[in-house]
Amino acid sequence: MKFIRETAPIVLPPIALFLFAVLVWQLIVRLGHIESYLLPSPLAVARAAWIKRAELCGALALTGAGALCGFVASLLIGTLIAIAFSFSRIVKASCYPYAVFLQTVPIVAIAPLIVVWIGYGFQSVALIAFIISLFPIITNATTGLTKVDRDLVDLFELHNASRWQVLFKLRLPSAVPYLVTGARISSGMAVIGAIVGEFFTGYGATRYGLGYVIMQATNLLKTDELFAAIIVSTALGMAVFTVVNIVGATVLSRWYHA
Repeated sequence: MKFIRETAPIVLPPIALFLFAVLVWQLIVRLGHIESYLLPSPLAVARAAWIKRAELCGALALTGAGALCGFVASLLIGTLIAIAFSFSRIVKASCYPYAVFLQTVPIVAIAPLIVVWIGYGFQSVALIAFIISLFPIITNATTGLTKVDRDLVDLFELHNASRWQVLFKLRLPSAVPYLVTGARISSGMAVIGAIVGEFFTGYGATRYGLGYVIMQATNLLKTDELFAAIIVSTALGMAVFTVVNIVGATVLSRWYHA
């Protein structure tokens, strides 16, 4: 009962707003006599999702796997790059602009190059998800590793601590909250990167992700299937973000109570 009382004020308002929005959506379509290819009703979208459930589930699993691989790779490599930046100002000054470059160049501009270099398929999707989710990890981890109390650094130096001891016993522990924040941002961006990557790379005739389903439904003007794919994509992004958020909150709570 206590759990229900605590979670109800958090869960019920979004659910109520969602149901209200769906009701308004249904009324607009019904009373406005809007063509289904322009705006399908929620019932039509639910029907299309049920009919295409096997296809959507397969696409969801494939897109989720690509996003997860890209996210994990960005978390590991981004942290290593941030460590290198924290070790040397010269390395940071030399390489950080190129990290910004990855963030500012539109992914649609480099996706065709990735296809040319490594071909179509899962590896290209995972690489695009990695590229688009890397920058928040680098930025937040670098901030956490370098934004350390100078008095603590002096204390470590006073006791002749090595650079690796300073890193593992001071800088990395101080950077944990920043890493969690970066992971939360990158998790959602990895899903976006995977879906966008599938617009260009695809998987083939028998295997395809949500990006392909969205493109196919758009080309065929099957708006109900398009809406269904968009909703599933949104659910995937929310699920990934929620899992990362729960893991991050658990890590922080145990960290600060340790």
